[in-house]
Amino acid sequence: MIQALVAVSRRDLLLAIRQRGDVANCLLFFVIVVTMVPLGVGPEKETLRAIAPGVIWVAALLSAILSLGRMFALDYADGTLEQILLSGQPLSLAVLGKIAAHWLVTGAPITALSFLLAAMFDMAAEPSATLAASLLLGTPSLSLIGAVGAALTLGLRGAGVLVTLLVLPLYVPVLVFGAGAVDASAAGLSPAAHLMLLGGMSLGAAALAPWAIAAALRISVE
Repeated sequence: MIQALVAVSRRDLLLAIRQRGDVANCLLFFVIVVTMVPLGVGPEKETLRAIAPGVIWVAALLSAILSLGRMFALDYADGTLEQILLSGQPLSLAVLGKIAAHWLVTGAPITALSFLLAAMFDMAAEPSATLAASLLLGTPSLSLIGAVGAALTLGLRGAGVLVTLLVLPLYVPVLVFGAGAVDASAAGLSPAAHLMLLGGMSLGAAALAPWAIAAALRISVE
C-alpha cells in the first residue's frame, strides 16, 4: 500500500515537471499578488508590517484555488482515474498520494518563497519564521479541502467557478489562524495556539478528506 501511495505521488510529480507551465503559473500568481500590494499601498514600513500576514496568506489561498483544476481533471479525461479504481488498491490511498504531490508542487514552494516575500514587507526574523511555520502547517489543509471541492465538481461544466464557491468558505478558518499566528508573533505573544490549531486542522483533514474525495470520485466516474 505504501508503494502504491509513493507510485501515485511520483507519477504526479513527474507530470508536474513535464507541465511546468501550470505549476509556474500558480507560483507566479502568488508572487505577483504579493509584490503588487506594496506598490499600491506605499512605502510606510508600519503599514506594510501590519498587512503582510493577511496579504501573503490571501495570495497563498488564491494560488491554491488556482491549482485545483488540474488535480483530477487530466486523470478523468484520459481514463487514468478508471484504471486507479480498477487497480484493487484503496482509492483513498491513491487520493492521498495525489494530494501529497499537489502540496509538494504548490504548498512547499509557497512556504519557501514566503521568507523572501516577507522581506519586502520589512518583517522581522521572528514573524517571518512564524509565517513560514504557519504556511507549512496550514497549506496541507488547503490542498486537502480543495481536493474535496475538485472531486465534487469533476466533469461538471463551469467546475472552476463551482470549486471556488465550495472551498472558499472552508478556507476562511485556515486564513484567520494563519494570519493570526504571525500577528501574535509580531506583537510579542506566543503563536503556539494558532499553530497548533493549524496543525490540528491539517491532521483532521488528512484523516477525513481522502474518504470523502474517494466517494466523490466514484460518483463522478459512474
